[in-house]
Amino acid sequence: MSPAVTSPDPQPPANPTRRRLMSLLKVGVTVLGLGLVWRNLDVAAILEVIGQVQVGWMAAGAALMILSLIVRAYRWHLILHGVGSAIRFGRLVELYLIGSFFNAFLPSGLGGDVVRAAEAAQDVEAEIAVSTVFIDRLSGLMALFIMALAVLPFRPAEFPSRLALSIGVLCGVGLVAGVILIDGRFVHAAVRLLPPRVRALGDNFLDRLAAAIGRCGWRTLAGALLVSVLFNLMQVAWWAITGRALGLNISFGYYLLVVPVMAIALLVPSIGGLGVRENVAPLLFSGTGISAEQAVALTLLVFGLERVASLLGAPVYLLGSFRRGQRREADEPLHHA
Repeated sequence: MSPAVTSPDPQPPANPTRRRLMSLLKVGVTVLGLGLVWRNLDVAAILEVIGQVQVGWMAAGAALMILSLIVRAYRWHLILHGVGSAIRFGRLVELYLIGSFFNAFLPSGLGGDVVRAAEAAQDVEAEIAVSTVFIDRLSGLMALFIMALAVLPFRPAEFPSRLALSIGVLCGVGLVAGVILIDGRFVHAAVRLLPPRVRALGDNFLDRLAAAIGRCGWRTLAGALLVSVLFNLMQVAWWAITGRALGLNISFGYYLLVVPVMAIALLVPSIGGLGVRENVAPLLFSGTGISAEQAVALTLLVFGLERVASLLGAPVYLLGSFRRGQRREADEPLHHA
């Protein structure tokens, strides 16, 4: 493990009022989304579909989710090496478990990324921690876009044409934006446009962050994308497994088309995409012949399964906090000596 590095805070303290307003927005979007589902669909039928779930398939889906955390930790490991740094692989797995827990139980799919970056900053410089978490998340999204674009020409005949066009445009724009961001030059240019007072925050943290992103390199990104393809296939698989648990007859190729859109829904201010995915699911799965209630039951079950699988991160986080507390207590006599 690299020695602990004392780094400046990666950003100025968050405005408490702004943070509260954002939390209210996320809760509001989720409540509104679920309210629309309650109003427009037969909730009793949704619960009936969920009540017929096969537990064995759900256990397989949960195991696949946990295994995917190890795959993503390896992707982060590659990126860290690409920027000239390293954290013990076991530690990266721990951080991914912790991040998964916070992703699941904070009102945003990005909450766990913040926790991962903060925890990793105890082992490497803060700009390295933040930049590699950013590249890690971005490479995952870019791989989803690439996979969806690759599968789109081979979509089933019953897949809605307008929906295919929307997915193609969304993934194309997302892929171009990802290339621009990860190239580093755009980030450098954006940072240079900021007022000097803002750039000076955290001992010029933004300049150092832009430089760290620029050090990633396309070879490292290519490796991260390959690992991301494996992870995204696993993500599509746990959606397909959940569908099988509900007795839904949907092809794996169809899931390849719709799961990227479901993943993007996590970026909408909400509680883990809850309420957002439930409103787009009936349209996305309209070409499969399943009912709107079955589509919503599928998204709700995936949401619940992700939360159950993420619970493993709670004891890991508590154990890590306990160990840090013990180390601090052990160091105190040395400081007073």
